[in-house]
Amino acid sequence: MASVDFDFTPEQQAFLAEVEAFLDANADPEVFDPTRENMAQIVDTPERRAFMRKVAEKGWMGITWPKEHGGQEGDGVYEYLLNEALARRGGPQIGKGVGIVGKTILRHGSEKLKAEFLPKILNAEVEFAVGYSEPGAGSDAASMQLQAVRDGDEWVLNGQKIWTTSAHFADWYWVGARTNPDAPKHSGITLFLIPMDHPGLTVQGIWTMGDERTNSVFFDDVRISNDYVVGEEGRGFQYISEALDLERFTMFTFSPTKARLELLIDYVRDATRDGEPLKDDPVTRQRIAALATQAEVARVLGLRFLAKSVAGGAAPTSEASEYKLFATEFSKALADASMDVIGAGAQLRVGTEEAPMRGRAESTYRYTVLDTIGGGTSEVQKNIISRRKLGLPKNF
Repeated sequence: MASVDFDFTPEQQAFLAEVEAFLDANADPEVFDPTRENMAQIVDTPERRAFMRKVAEKGWMGITWPKEHGGQEGDGVYEYLLNEALARRGGPQIGKGVGIVGKTILRHGSEKLKAEFLPKILNAEVEFAVGYSEPGAGSDAASMQLQAVRDGDEWVLNGQKIWTTSAHFADWYWVGARTNPDAPKHSGITLFLIPMDHPGLTVQGIWTMGDERTNSVFFDDVRISNDYVVGEEGRGFQYISEALDLERFTMFTFSPTKARLELLIDYVRDATRDGEPLKDDPVTRQRIAALATQAEVARVLGLRFLAKSVAGGAAPTSEASEYKLFATEFSKALADASMDVIGAGAQLRVGTEEAPMRGRAESTYRYTVLDTIGGGTSEVQKNIISRRKLGLPKNF
């Protein structure tokens, strides 16, 4: 097995220092909010859009893109360092536009789509919503039934999507629909780009237990030109699968989880229980040691995915699932441990000044459950690992 170098080069460390200096210079509580946990990554306010335009001006939106399309053809490590630095402070990240949408268009999109969308993505001028899940097709995206019927040079879409987090503020909808109901379920799906202000779209908000909004989106005779089909008709699920590997890694950055572990350690270091230092309690010490060990495992799993991605070759699908599964389950375990270690005070709402950790334990306890679902549930990740890594039969 090839070894992995877990140290960053002097050039990479210099880039990270540049990013940190940029973030220091642009610190704004309207932009950076770590208490939003993983949802802090979305670009859902005017202030966050303005900040991302500053990121774009630095040339950081297309670090790994080809130079012919405005990118730098840089190493994916730089993209990783940027996203982790943004996430560490609870800031918006380069996310869906650069990764899921942009990289798929680069690989499979028409020249028209490249010309229309790639410059806007690089300049942070456009935000996307991603529509895969449906009431009857959650983690099994191949079961989607949103119908798209060809009518001359147009397609007509009818049906429903659900759990579309960005639908209420995005400009365009990146959506999968079934274009061939007679084909095997993995072969009858096509990807479309649809403007979110289309009169046939209706967006209804759904509020999550993490105090964040997601949405149901209803399609009523939504007509879209064939020019806005992404790649080949019927190959949408293959494109979705490619993008999901990236989504499972970039959506669940490690640095915020590490920061929450450090908050808990700081609390334990100074707190007392029944007049005795909590840091001397053997059960608490054992639990903190276990969490610190698991945090290092999560970090290294992420670096292993990154190393394989940068090396090229086959897509690191199982590595993406390994990282996503372990990191999100660890994040949830850390939230559970924070509630247990702190005790009754952990139930105080986030932002409460007198609360231990200013209420972060309570908010992360609610938020982290969502992370084990987004990008494919933990159960789905286990199935992917069992088939693609361990070679077990599909119905094992």
